[in-house]
Amino acid sequence: MIKLIKKGVYYSDGKLVRAKSVDENAKKRTISYKILSAHNVSGDDKKLKIKFDEITSHDITYVGIVQTAKASGLKEFPIPYTLTNCHNSLCAVGGTINEDDHVFGLSAVRKYGGVFVPPHLAVIHQYMRETRAFSGAMILGSDSHTRYGALGTLAVGEGGPELVKQLLERTYDIDYPEIVAVYLKGRLRKGVGPHDVALALVKETFKSGFVKNAILEFIGTGIKGLSMDYRLGIDVMTTETTCLSSVWETDGKIAEYFAAHGRAAAYNELKAENGAYYDKAVVIDLSKIEPMIALPFHPSNAYTIREFLSRPYELLRECEEKGKKLLPEGKGEFKLTDKIKDGKVYATQGVIAGCAGGLYENLAEASEILGDTAIENGDFTLNVYPASQPVYKGLVDNGYAGKLMENGAVIKTAFCGPCFGAGDVPANNGLSIRHTTRNFESREGSKPKDGQLSAVALMDARSIAATAKNGGAITSAMDMEYSKRIKKYRFDGKIYKARVVDAVGKGEENRALVYGPNIADWPRMEELKDDLLLKVASVLTDPVTTTDELIPSGETSSYRSNPLKLSEFALSRKDPAYVGRAKAVKNEGFPKETGLDEKTTTYGSVVCAVKPGDGSAREQAASCQRVLGGVANIAVEYATKRYRSNLINWGMIPFLCEKNDFTVGEYIFVKGIKKALLSGATEFKAKVLGEREREIVLKISPLTVDEKEIIAKGCLINFYKSKPQA
Repeated sequence: MIKLIKKGVYYSDGKLVRAKSVDENAKKRTISYKILSAHNVSGDDKKLKIKFDEITSHDITYVGIVQTAKASGLKEFPIPYTLTNCHNSLCAVGGTINEDDHVFGLSAVRKYGGVFVPPHLAVIHQYMRETRAFSGAMILGSDSHTRYGALGTLAVGEGGPELVKQLLERTYDIDYPEIVAVYLKGRLRKGVGPHDVALALVKETFKSGFVKNAILEFIGTGIKGLSMDYRLGIDVMTTETTCLSSVWETDGKIAEYFAAHGRAAAYNELKAENGAYYDKAVVIDLSKIEPMIALPFHPSNAYTIREFLSRPYELLRECEEKGKKLLPEGKGEFKLTDKIKDGKVYATQGVIAGCAGGLYENLAEASEILGDTAIENGDFTLNVYPASQPVYKGLVDNGYAGKLMENGAVIKTAFCGPCFGAGDVPANNGLSIRHTTRNFESREGSKPKDGQLSAVALMDARSIAATAKNGGAITSAMDMEYSKRIKKYRFDGKIYKARVVDAVGKGEENRALVYGPNIADWPRMEELKDDLLLKVASVLTDPVTTTDELIPSGETSSYRSNPLKLSEFALSRKDPAYVGRAKAVKNEGFPKETGLDEKTTTYGSVVCAVKPGDGSAREQAASCQRVLGGVANIAVEYATKRYRSNLINWGMIPFLCEKNDFTVGEYIFVKGIKKALLSGATEFKAKVLGEREREIVLKISPLTVDEKEIIAKGCLINFYKSKPQA
């Protein structure tokens, strides 16, 4: 299905040709180069300083971003900033605090000039596709699935501090990334959907880091056979490969999409020039893609449904073993093999939702597959979340919504909850099949530390509908007879005109921000002193640690506007004792037994891990550690650029070490850290104090001038206060 080409290639006359040498000028013939260079203000093609056209956030992140920017001197939004309300849309915990955040967001838009999308109207990425993205643009979002590449927009998902930089008219600073061609050929078979292509791509690229921090550029003859919704559905899942961004060739279908949404001028034809050079390539033969299933607990744990059903016990048993390790000893149990009955594997729930699943074609085709078959009144339920109210209306107008409801599906409003554990949590030991973006542990909302655990397997909407039709027995949509011809979707923009507040360029400087009782300012962060003393507060030995494990998603998101309250949840599902240890380091004072000088030594806690930061862009994975007194991470490798950037922006040093052999309670001393850091040093001699006293070498990948100063000042807020914008 998929072939990886590890060396450079040229795109010549519509085909990929292996490169015998590298032509630097040919690198400038890619779509990516043209967009990046148009937004780069550094004057250096190798060291980019990017200014984005627009930025966007949802209600888990925008309060902290606005608060940080305000503390750093924000006067107005200098570029369009869209605030959506699709994550904390339900006031499930904490009383009024979710809606208080929404009121704050609306007041910020009116004060600084931006766009406010009320709850339940659209999920963040669908709204941006429908109304804001345009060909040749660059958009930065504080959500990891910020991907609008199918529309010709280079979109990047980052932590909140990177958006703060844009609000303060600074830049996004990166080395020029690798550009990887994703060459599509062939045509998908009936019953195969966009999620099947995406899961196959993630499976082949994630574990090896083949496209880590690269830009994926989709080219090739196979693109023309893909509808707009298919392209969008594949594109949004590129985040799970750990790439930086993505962009596609544009054609008449993109032009039609923009025109249908009342934005014909947003279209520009984007093509790679003949002879364009790519650092690597991924070749996908669409005609060979089959319906896929990604088993718990990662989108890369993917198999064809055919292969899965040929050995379900073996594969589910592997998932069981992983799940059992998440439960406290002697508390709870986790079973998946009990879902195998009479040679079939039964799910208990199906969900089609969000920026990946809730698209018109997915839901319309799911309705066609279900036909007149009612979902039996048994263990299986099907919940559907259209990605926006216009999509919902289109489904209603064309009869698909009614048909889904008649067959027992429950249709809900635009909400991202099922994607991060805040909606449709299955029962303990339940197995949910979902067309959503992620299936990490606890992304469905369970709490392993309390002895409860359920699981999610990712599938395309078509195979979820086939499973629903088959009584909950997991079924490939290729095994179903149905009509793939669906009625044309017509976008109704009046829905947004009636409710969305568009105040871009119309800010009211004297208007006050509206604060609810949960919204709190950031505590003061200390500057880095001459020397550094760390106390190990947590050692994470998993091969990869996700941001969900560093700070849980789900109900904890309601506290994202209060740094102190949220920090209480840090590592709660991975290392429940961490918060207490970190607080002790912060509150018990400098350890005089070390004989070090407190006046010249920064003292704080450190988290040691193998490969932290996979998954979400949420900055709170880092900021919670900082609020608790953290001053560094030590890792063998960082899973994503965005997590490393979050550490830096919150004043924590992203150390690297050859092996993670630290012990909780050990001290690590680095002399002369501040001077060495500011001088550009990348290696630091350190001494581990404790029972296993030893000398080690800590490293740091090169930092920009600003990044060095941000760490030295203690955080991004301090940095901006010391260097006001001219």
